[in-house]
Amino acid sequence: MAGRLEMLCRALLLLAAGPAKAPTPAPLFRRADIALGCSYLEEGAKAVPRAFGSSSSGPSATLVLRNISFRDGQNLDEITEYKVPQKNPASSSPIVFEASAHSVSIPHAESLLHADCDEEVNCEISVYSLQQAGKGPCHASWFTATLQLSSGISITLMLRGPHCSSQDDIATLHPKLKIPMSEEGTFLTTVEFQLSSHSTSLRTHLGSTVTLDCHFELAPSSSLSSLEWRRQHQGSSHSLFQYQEGSSGPEVQPKVHVDVAELLGSGDASLSLQDVSVEDEGTYICLVSTPLHQTQLLIQLHVAEPPRVHVTPAVVSFEGHMMATLTCVIAGYYPLDVSVSWTQKTPEDDTEIPLSNIQFSSHQRSQDGTYSITSYLSISSATAQAPAIYSCHVSHVALAEPISVSAHLKAPEQMESEGLVGGFIATIIFIVVLFIVLRRKAAKPKSE
Repeated sequence: MAGRLEMLCRALLLLAAGPAKAPTPAPLFRRADIALGCSYLEEGAKAVPRAFGSSSSGPSATLVLRNISFRDGQNLDEITEYKVPQKNPASSSPIVFEASAHSVSIPHAESLLHADCDEEVNCEISVYSLQQAGKGPCHASWFTATLQLSSGISITLMLRGPHCSSQDDIATLHPKLKIPMSEEGTFLTTVEFQLSSHSTSLRTHLGSTVTLDCHFELAPSSSLSSLEWRRQHQGSSHSLFQYQEGSSGPEVQPKVHVDVAELLGSGDASLSLQDVSVEDEGTYICLVSTPLHQTQLLIQLHVAEPPRVHVTPAVVSFEGHMMATLTCVIAGYYPLDVSVSWTQKTPEDDTEIPLSNIQFSSHQRSQDGTYSITSYLSISSATAQAPAIYSCHVSHVALAEPISVSAHLKAPEQMESEGLVGGFIATIIFIVVLFIVLRRKAAKPKSE
């Protein structure tokens, strides 16, 4: 059995060892084995997504992906030999799944190689089906391994387990799972089917086109039976796209598209969604079926539209009245949650002072599903001194940073001087325009 190596980070790495050789040109690819800490869900248990860093939902297990190909240049330093835990007569044998991927490639292998160093990984192994082999105690088994990386990558592997072929096999059954073990106490399985996505959570804006990534690969002994895309949102579910083996192809739809040629040729089952609207938000399910199996992955699509912010009036003065009201209109945003605040800043003190005398209108929803709200700030000559700057700050999930729009409070004499300057400039402009018009009129030849 090839030597196995363990990475010093929490994820285990195994490198196929070999004798030292004379220097040769570096290969394009290198091969290594990866072992990941998982939780095992017993038959009848349901896989429940859990937060990264939370405790396992079942007994601990190890998934070893054997002889995986990587691009040369990957960092495989600082690794030590991984050894299968020894059996303890006083307890159950360890649960170690060794998975050979000689007929199905493992997607996103480079990310798995550095799992738990560059990002976290959740791994759950569950029973897909257990069937009795004759009348004996041995099970013929299929398992599903689900890998979720903190970067959003999702990988589902269908593992074909061992089965009993003789009475000798029964002597090496795992005491709890009743599955034949290897001499080292591991379960030797093969990857027959893999389904993956490089991003299971997407955020897009209104009117955009987004691609929901879904790829699969089958062992040569299997074939695609069907593909279906479904959308779930707020308790409702409906089918968006369906393909059945042997059909002439699905009907052309205006918003959704799957390239059937790529689906059948390379296993690209990705869904293209055009002209995204608020109603397109939800959980999308890529459901792939073979004659023996059916598996799925979930992709969350979030719609986020940034707000437009406008403050009126842009300039205000207390001349002629003792109160002034500033209006901040926040419009066209989605989802509903938005944060609005006001601050004051004076030339003497550059610090922005938060204000609390704020009022809000009720939320309004437009036909495209976006929201609007208006915030009002009342200022009084008894408490406010001109000049000053009042700013409306708006935070929203669709904004990389808050939007700030300001209004200027100016003293009456400042407004008067600015008015005189403005009037003088307007007069100059009028005189220049009048001079040009009269000059052109005088230069125009008179008709005979």
